[in-house]
Amino acid sequence: MSIDHNNGFAVQRRDGKRTPPNFWWNWLIGRPLQTADAPHQTIGKVIGLAVFASDALSSTAYATQEMLVILALGGAAALHLSFPLSIAIVLLLGIVILSYEQTVHAYPNGAGSYIVSRDNLGALPSLIAAAALLIDYVLTVAVSISSSVAQLTSAFEGLFPFRVEIAIGLVIFIMTINLRGVKESGRAFALPTYFFIAMMYIMLAVGFYRYFTHNLGVVVDPPELELIGPMQPIGFFLILRAFSNGTSALTGVEAISDGITAFREPRSKNAGMTLIWLSVILGTLMLGITFLAWKTGVVPSEAETVVSQIGRTIFRDRSIAYFLLMSATTVILVMAANTAFADFPRLGAFVAADGYLPRQLTFRGSRLVYSRGIAALAILASILIVIFQASVTRLIPLYAIGVFMSFTLSQSGMAYRWWKSGKLKPGEEIVEKASVVRHDPKWKLKIAINSFGALATFVVMIVFIVTKFVDGAWIVILLIPLLVVVFWSIHRHYKRLAKDLSLEECGTPLYIRRHRVILPIGGVHRGTLAALRYARQLSDDITAVHVSIDPDETEKIQKKWETWGEGVRLVILDSPYRILIEPLIRYIDEIDHDRKPDEVISIVVPQFVPRRFWTNFMHARNADTLRNILINRENIVITEVPYVVD
Repeated sequence: MSIDHNNGFAVQRRDGKRTPPNFWWNWLIGRPLQTADAPHQTIGKVIGLAVFASDALSSTAYATQEMLVILALGGAAALHLSFPLSIAIVLLLGIVILSYEQTVHAYPNGAGSYIVSRDNLGALPSLIAAAALLIDYVLTVAVSISSSVAQLTSAFEGLFPFRVEIAIGLVIFIMTINLRGVKESGRAFALPTYFFIAMMYIMLAVGFYRYFTHNLGVVVDPPELELIGPMQPIGFFLILRAFSNGTSALTGVEAISDGITAFREPRSKNAGMTLIWLSVILGTLMLGITFLAWKTGVVPSEAETVVSQIGRTIFRDRSIAYFLLMSATTVILVMAANTAFADFPRLGAFVAADGYLPRQLTFRGSRLVYSRGIAALAILASILIVIFQASVTRLIPLYAIGVFMSFTLSQSGMAYRWWKSGKLKPGEEIVEKASVVRHDPKWKLKIAINSFGALATFVVMIVFIVTKFVDGAWIVILLIPLLVVVFWSIHRHYKRLAKDLSLEECGTPLYIRRHRVILPIGGVHRGTLAALRYARQLSDDITAVHVSIDPDETEKIQKKWETWGEGVRLVILDSPYRILIEPLIRYIDEIDHDRKPDEVISIVVPQFVPRRFWTNFMHARNADTLRNILINRENIVITEVPYVVD
């Protein structure tokens, strides 16, 4: 214990350390961590790639397939366009990565689209970015989990009818792992991530070896072609639709910039290097898989994935290598949801800290993670999986719009930041909420990079909206403004609350001269007398009130009160219709109407508290009922006086 003397009065500090009790969930998520343990929960580049890049890496398992699904509408002749489109997607990836590399170093404390937009573009653009990303993170979980189940049912066809149940089970599994903390989840997912990368490169190496030795072959017994619409001529609109489907490979790229604070020092350097690793791996896998899919003649189908068809062609049917590949792909797609589980709670905490989401999202759980955000994400993603029956093709049209909208806003914000930097003289600085803007001699080059990145992602976003609008993109376009309205409503509530609670212009608090105590009683017993003793400590102006529904019982209560009531007046309210609460509320209203400004009405309610929790339902909770009715009334205080009974 220590005592600090400040401004003439003593402030006592005591050690409030208490070890939390053991609950059954500690077995699942681990022992609680102290706040001081936070610096030890950071991760390095190797683990960081597993935590924040699994979403982007896993998209290579379905991005090519979703391109082919659209190109198939143009006939077999259109499928060869998949490889040129993949080259365009990889070029777009390079632009985005280069832009985010600048963001990572400009905001060492973490800055995704929301924070960059907030500091440079204003509140409305930042809320649009937040809404787009939050929706996209929910879709990330739904799409990646559904895709992982598709890989599993491709290898084991008998599981197809149970795909929704399996998907929800996997969501719960990923949620549980993430509740253990960033470091724990990173360790758990590091090995599967690198196993997937290794198996993919082995598949590509063997595939290209067979291709250059003219021994590649084509898919044997391909699944039946499933068209998602009528046949179309090979035209510009069809190509744009296929391109927009393929850009789903870029989802998750922003995760590293959002999660910079999870990296060890030097955080920006480690996050930037992880971002570069991600771009190289993602780009080569995207190009390699698409090329081999083209050359092996895969058929887009929900019955068997593109990766499965390539794998059994390269590894000569369903060999051990094939099952290892499918296992790795299934696991990485499950883990892709981990990226959303790492970033959704962080973004939710940022938005909540600014007062646009409930403040509870800023609280860290026992394992130093935003557990409420993790649970919310699991629930929302599970609802989507049930609605869309774990179908990747049905979910994809909703996907990636939010990503490219956030890309555009983030890069626009960074371009404006460099413009502000160019206007400053050496030594000058602008202190913003999340960073400090200083003069940068390379501001012209950087503004060019981010401006080009913003333009490129904006064009892709428009393409995606136009080509996917009818297929379901309209849902996301409608949800984003609705979510922004919700943000503003929450923020307005917090602003009003802050104004009501502010001490500025408060003046001298009104002195409470008198308590008028009302003591509702249903009988005269030990609990009643305990409440009466408490009421006497508040005031001498006490009125006991009994609502009479049984004349005989009322007469007994009146006689007992004459003996035990200590002279306190008793008011009996006759209730011929046997209504309990309404007559009491009406009586309180009458007292409140005559109340003076310096008086407070205190309602003291005796309440049984059984030692055995399962007997609670046998007793009325009158204090709770009164509190719910009178909660919005000023200068009425409801006090529950517990009396413990067996």
